[in-house]
Amino acid sequence: MNPISHHDYADATEAADAIRSRLKHPPTVAVLTGTGLGDILTAMDIDMIMDYKEIPNFPASTVETHYGRLAGGQLAGQNALRMQGRFHLYEGYTAREVTFPIRVMQALGIKTLIMTNAAGGLNPLFAVGEIMIIEDHINLTGTNPLIGPNDSRWGARFPEMTCAYSGRLQELAQSAASRLEVGVQKGVYAGLKGPSLETPAEMRFLHTIGAEAVGFSTVMETIAAVHAGIQVLGLSVITNMCLPDAFSTSSVEEIIAVAQAAAPHLETIVTDVVTCLEEEEFAGGGW
Repeated sequence: MNPISHHDYADATEAADAIRSRLKHPPTVAVLTGTGLGDILTAMDIDMIMDYKEIPNFPASTVETHYGRLAGGQLAGQNALRMQGRFHLYEGYTAREVTFPIRVMQALGIKTLIMTNAAGGLNPLFAVGEIMIIEDHINLTGTNPLIGPNDSRWGARFPEMTCAYSGRLQELAQSAASRLEVGVQKGVYAGLKGPSLETPAEMRFLHTIGAEAVGFSTVMETIAAVHAGIQVLGLSVITNMCLPDAFSTSSVEEIIAVAQAAAPHLETIVTDVVTCLEEEEFAGGGW
């Protein structure tokens, strides 16, 4: 199988057509949930659920708490999709396969993508359980979903990444957190391939180059979304601290438990942001 030609425009169109045939309304907002966060958006009025295995050409989710389901319906007045589970490079997928759902979203007409993840905190001022609004990222995976021939139907050859995470969406998330009295941080997310966790020397390096949280997801999807012209909001739950001089081990079970405990606060922020999007659209606002 050729990783460059696989999961191409025709594959994404076929997958989008299958999803569209099950939806009542065309979605404009998508929420992609990370580790331990698959149960957020309980307020979503769901009218369609598909297992990933029902979607043509879709990869299979293999990670714990990544349920592998797509839900469609109404969220805070917006037609929305919720992906319960994403794909990772460490599962053995190529960057093109990891970002295939983003191409399907593009084919469905998604304009706004909200991504959540579980991350290790590198900033000593952060605390376990806090939410970090992603301002920027550092791609340390060694790969990129845009490697290979460019399909101009998906986007320009060299997408501009200086504003990869929408400033307006960050403002909405910050305002939502303030209104809801949820403490949040803002910072830079470093994306690694994984699955091994960071050594103390790697933690020092990441902190030195300006990273404030680290994880194994989000970066690939953000690059593809920017290429597709989709606005991105990234939200990280700090599930453990990666401080080389005050290091403590964290099990996967502990990380998942912290993410699940933070999920209600994350859900309120996401729902409030989507509500603001609906209000801006009604008022004739734009990006």
